[in-house]
Amino acid sequence: MSTTPATMQAAVYRDIDDVRPETIPVPELGPGEVLVRIDTCGVCGTDLKKIHTNSHPGPRVFGHEMAGTVVASNAPDHALGERVMAFHHIPCGRCFYCHKKTFAQCETYKKVGTTAGFVPAGGGFAEYIRVMDWIVATGGLVKIPDDIPFEQAAFIEPVNTCLKAILALNLAPDDTVLVIGQGSIGILLAALAHRTGATVLTSDLYPERHAVAANYGLNHPVDARTDVVAATKQATEGRGADVVLVAVGADALIAQAMSAVRPGGRVMLFASTQHGTAPFDPAAVCMDEKTLMGSYSASVEIQQQGTDLVFSGYRDGTLDLTKLISHRFSLADCQAAVALASNPEPGSMKIVFKPAW
Repeated sequence: MSTTPATMQAAVYRDIDDVRPETIPVPELGPGEVLVRIDTCGVCGTDLKKIHTNSHPGPRVFGHEMAGTVVASNAPDHALGERVMAFHHIPCGRCFYCHKKTFAQCETYKKVGTTAGFVPAGGGFAEYIRVMDWIVATGGLVKIPDDIPFEQAAFIEPVNTCLKAILALNLAPDDTVLVIGQGSIGILLAALAHRTGATVLTSDLYPERHAVAANYGLNHPVDARTDVVAATKQATEGRGADVVLVAVGADALIAQAMSAVRPGGRVMLFASTQHGTAPFDPAAVCMDEKTLMGSYSASVEIQQQGTDLVFSGYRDGTLDLTKLISHRFSLADCQAAVALASNPEPGSMKIVFKPAW
């Protein structure tokens, strides 16, 4: 710890809608743990939900889409100067839910194993994070090759979550997929679906987002201000999409998705992380045999596959995710970062913190 300062800057969550820059102690390490200096950390929708609802009372330091450099290590497999990203959740691998490969429901998985201080909450909105021994010991600290930018590597966790959903759908090349919402997660889902050979329609309000989506081979935009269901049926000989992915946390869009999917098709909810009620026609599930399903968080089972995809996609240019980053903020500007991420503009996509700024 002698090479690191005693204090650091962090964006500390104190109360509902209250995130402020503060000086806090640099975390101290225990046996088997690693200290990482954060280069890049993305702002995720789950971070924003917690900030706006106080579902996880402060003080906490959020942020889990992170990559940086090892600056202190009590773990023999991780040396100083190593470039890494850290998963903040890793399952036990032994319980009922792990046996059923429903890893996000594992009680160990629900624990957070990275922290900048206070109650562990990710910690990426800070200069340094402590990666706990059980994360390190079970492969949750991923080494980043020298030719991969930190900004690309910071997408390893969100790519895993999206890839988990796409693999669960088992898409075929003759499938037509509608992705509702073209924020950074919607574009990730659509790009991964496109890589299977499926035809992918993308729906969003903003042409600026469709322009970003086109960087990933997504060339079937649907203006969300028009009749999305009619446009989807027109593109599928009147049937509807084989699969609809809802990448926006708006319950009203579930009914749209159920109307846009064909009989026997599937609707995947990806952003519906707040409890509530959403009306849809139950006969569409029963008589029309439409399947309503969900996917949440990452899967350790595809950790290597997702990581390899992030690295190879950057190298060959097919999945350069740095193009999704529209705004970079210092920790001192955390309130502006949270405000923009919470109120997206046509030209805003992925918001990231750069703690070294």
